Amino acid sequence: MAAAGDAIRAEAAGVFASFSLDNDGVLRPVAAGHADAVLAWRPGVGWESALPADDPRRALVDLYLPICGATRTRPITVGHLGQSLDGFIATHAGDSQYVTGRENILHLHRLRALCDAIIVGAGTVAADDPQLTTRHVPGPSPLRVIFDPTRGLGDNYRVFSDGSAETLYVCGRSLTRPDESHFGRARLVAIDDHEEGVDVADVVHLLRDRGCARIFIEGGGVTVSTFLEAGLLDRLQIAIAPLIIGDGRPAIRLEPRAVLGDCHRPRYRVFRMGGDVLFDCDLSAPDDNPSAAPADVSRII
Repeated sequence: MAAAGDAIRAEAAGVFASFSLDNDGVLRPVAAGHADAVLAWRPGVGWESALPADDPRRALVDLYLPICGATRTRPITVGHLGQSLDGFIATHAGDSQYVTGRENILHLHRLRALCDAIIVGAGTVAADDPQLTTRHVPGPSPLRVIFDPTRGLGDNYRVFSDGSAETLYVCGRSLTRPDESHFGRARLVAIDDHEEGVDVADVVHLLRDRGCARIFIEGGGVTVSTFLEAGLLDRLQIAIAPLIIGDGRPAIRLEPRAVLGDCHRPRYRVFRMGGDVLFDCDLSAPDDNPSAAPADVSRII
C-alpha cells in the first residue's frame, strides 16, 4: 500500500531512490545499499525489491510491485481468473465458490486494495452476488464497475444497494433513457453500442479519464477473455487449483488460432498460494521463445 501510494511522487522525482519502511507503514528515503532498504524506485522501470533473495517477504513483495508501480502516465490493467486443473472456473450450474483456496481469495482482496477500479461482468454478478470490497485486508475498496452491455441485470444485487463503495453500472447506450442517471444506488454510464456489441476500450478510456491508473478485471471468464482479445490487458494472472470439475464454465476463450506460432506464449512468473499455483503473465513484454527456455525441472515441497 505504501508503494502504491508513493508511486506518483517517486515518478515525479525522476531519480533512483531507495526506501525503508517504518513501523507506521511509511516509506522513508535511505542511501542506496542501506541495510534497512526494502524498495527502490528506478526511473522508467518502477519499483524494485531491495530485499535479499532469502528474505521471507521477498516473494510477496515481488508479486505486487508491477501493480504498485503504475501511475497515470504508466497505467496498468490486470486480469485474474481462478480455474480448475481442467480449465473451468465454475460448474455448469455456476457454482464457483470456491474453486481456489483461501490464500488466493486473500490475494484477490489485496489486488482490490491496490487498484483504483475493479471490473466484473454481468455473469459474475448474477452467479455470485459479490460485494467486491476489501473486507479481508486493510486498504480502501476500489471503484466497482459492473459491465453489462446488454443490460440483463436487475437492481436487486448487493453492488447496486449496499453503498459499500462507489459503483458504476456500464451498459449499452441504446438500452438507456436520456434522463437515466442511476441504477439502484449505482451511477449509470452509457457507452456506444452497435450490432457487434460495445468496444471494451471505451470502458478503459472512461476509467482512465476518471484518474484510474490501476484497473483490475476480476471476472468472469467471458469478461476477462474479452479484454484479453482486445489487447487491453497488461498482466493476466491465472490461479490453478488442484481440482477437476470435468465440464463447466470455461476460463479463457479466444478466437481460435490455426498454428501454435500465432498463440500467446507470454513471459511469466510462478507463485505458490497454499494448494494453488499462480501464473503471473506479463502481456506487455515480448512473447517468450520456447526454444530459449531452460529445460530444467524444479520440485516444490
